Amino acid sequence: QVQLVESGGGLVHAGGSLMLSCVASGRTFTQFNLAWFRQAPGKEREFVTTIIRNSGATYYGEYMKHRFTISRDNAKNTVYLQMANLKPDDTAVYYCAGDDSGWGRRAADWYCWGQGTRVTVSS
Repeated sequence: QVQLVESGGGLVHAGGSLMLSCVASGRTFTQFNLAWFRQAPGKEREFVTTIIRNSGATYYGEYMKHRFTISRDNAKNTVYLQMANLKPDDTAVYYCAGDDSGWGRRAADWYCWGQGTRVTVSS
């Protein structure tokens, strides 16, 4: 398990860009698959994207793949989410997640979670 701390959220106008960061503690960062989820009020936690520990393969949610980009810097124990062309519907709390035994598109597939960072996109 790793401890995850997100940052970079804030208020942005529609069409703008934002980069989120998630810093992990511990020495096992490279063993973890990492992901971003988001959750808006009244909605289920939604898969955004993941990056796989060894292959570096990335996978995206159906509605995020053309606007969001995940990357990781193992030397900094950090995973990033670059968001572009933001829309009001992107408003949510964004969470990073880690798992050293697999990955999935469901929140229940992950066992390490950060506290989240709030993103608000104005019209």
